[in-house]
Amino acid sequence: MNMLFSVLLIVIVAALMSGCVAQGSGIADRGAEVDSSLIIAEQGPPRERARIHTELAAAYYERGNLAVALEEIRIAIAADPSYALAYNVLGLLHADLKEYDQAQLSFERAIRLSPNDADINHNYGWFLCQAGKEEQSLRYFQAAVRNPLYATPQKTYVVAATCALGKSMQAEALDFYERALKFDPAYLPAVMGMTKLKFRMGELIDARNLLARFNKLVEATAESLWLGVRVERKLGNKAAESNLAARLRRQYPDSPEFQDFQNGRFD
Repeated sequence: MNMLFSVLLIVIVAALMSGCVAQGSGIADRGAEVDSSLIIAEQGPPRERARIHTELAAAYYERGNLAVALEEIRIAIAADPSYALAYNVLGLLHADLKEYDQAQLSFERAIRLSPNDADINHNYGWFLCQAGKEEQSLRYFQAAVRNPLYATPQKTYVVAATCALGKSMQAEALDFYERALKFDPAYLPAVMGMTKLKFRMGELIDARNLLARFNKLVEATAESLWLGVRVERKLGNKAAESNLAARLRRQYPDSPEFQDFQNGRFD
């Protein structure tokens, strides 16, 4: 499944995900194991039943058990056909199953039911981007970040930047990365994304400074070291280039980046 998708935050009783309940002679024998969520899921108000089954579906989706997730989401929709988050998860499921028409219909239904929901807008935007509709996707990313209650707009800004670059919309991508970093200067995908874009644009000092920030936040990766080698090479700093190349050789000798270095693929 694509990790760029935003899925519901799930808090599920462990018993629900490990076969529901232990073996026993009846409900009375395992009463302590029956969480109130189970009761609500089967007997509660329609919206609560839909919510719980949607959360279960999302949890199974994250585990890669799509068949069970589909069954749970169908129960959720049967309980409350107006519950937008159920169609959001259904869209994710159809997308993973490569049932793209059904995925689009599900996301559109979710948007109609809850047009300001940030996660739904994020997910539909990414789906459209993956479908080659990058420019159309930006509308939904922008709707996601307009929600003042959205906790992770930096995630959406980075995905929007990726989609913008898919259409060679460099200025738009730069703006999205800048917004992501303004919200969270330590968000690694934004730091690395901006670094790569600055390198592509020939703004090498900015790229070097961003790499320094990245390597302070986390241990240098094969990607960051290799990009550093290329930055310093273009700047003509042979000592820094050699130092970074030596670290790449020592720390990541089996990486594709080191293979690129060995083969002289600097561009």
